[in-house]
Amino acid sequence: MASVAAVYARAFADVVLDEHLDVAASVAGLREVARLVSESVPLRRVWENPAVAADQKRHLLDAIVKQEGISKQVRNLVAVLIDHRRIHFLSAIVDQLERELDARMGFAEAQISSVRELGAAEKSSLEGEIQKMTGKKIRAQYALDTSLLGGAVVRIGSTIYDGSVKGQLEKIREAISS
Repeated sequence: MASVAAVYARAFADVVLDEHLDVAASVAGLREVARLVSESVPLRRVWENPAVAADQKRHLLDAIVKQEGISKQVRNLVAVLIDHRRIHFLSAIVDQLERELDARMGFAEAQISSVRELGAAEKSSLEGEIQKMTGKKIRAQYALDTSLLGGAVVRIGSTIYDGSVKGQLEKIREAISS
């Protein structure tokens, strides 16, 4: 499944960037169609049913596209997925597309945990430091973790930067025990 999603995501990322489409609007359009497919059993049944004519499926898609104001390129991707009976991959494709576009545009997702709510200046400073370390623009998501005692823990992909008091104490404990 991952490889199918990756193939479609890479191809659509090429379209989005080559045609200078609005990245956020393209992803939002796909997310909206994916939401409709996941929430509507009748819609999913029609699009997945090989007995329903392809032009009827596309007519339904066109009505949704018109109502939601979705771009022609997003419509075309969904039509290809319907035609190739791969509409069930749509949510995975959207997730993979976001990762692909982030990588191509130099963004990194950072999950930042701290013991207390950080102020705007602290967030800006921390994000600046992370950008210097990674060389990427940062999209940060913040969470509270009272077990840290102080400081912050930053996770970018599989890399963890532990600047917490708890992490420092664990390092000291390991040094003493070895």
